[in-house]
Amino acid sequence: MKLLRHLLLPHAALDWRFPKSTLDAIEHAVAESETRHSGEIRVAIEASLDLAALRRVATPRDRALEVFGELRVWDTAQRNGVLIYVLLAERDVEVVADRGLDGKVGAGEWRSVCEGIEREFRDGRWRDGALAAIAGVTALLAREFPATGANRNEQPDRPTIL
Repeated sequence: MKLLRHLLLPHAALDWRFPKSTLDAIEHAVAESETRHSGEIRVAIEASLDLAALRRVATPRDRALEVFGELRVWDTAQRNGVLIYVLLAERDVEVVADRGLDGKVGAGEWRSVCEGIEREFRDGRWRDGALAAIAGVTALLAREFPATGANRNEQPDRPTIL
């Protein structure tokens, strides 16, 4: 069943769920968010995994960790980058946070953010879910890494489509 979900979901599903206007809204929300804290938020959206990836990757979390490294989300001065990873084929959202957030934000807080997003996605509210994700991550980053006035944008704000 998992294999079929990935193989039968067309890449065009990204365009249906995340049209340019939604990607623009996500980019704007990330840019606005980063005025409230010194962290960096990256959003990566993937329709499905190909056969090679399905063999290599056991879970969406494993793939999110790969993407975190591939996009170099860890490459921030304060080690406070956060990846919001969306895998459409499994309607799964994973949040991966860099080491600077270890011990500051608990796994339950990250899971709560993911569950809220996944609820929106289940109901077909893709834009709302993505914006809720950014709002949830923003609240946690603002709490732990408030803006200093000299915030540098170290990561692109535009969502990455994989």
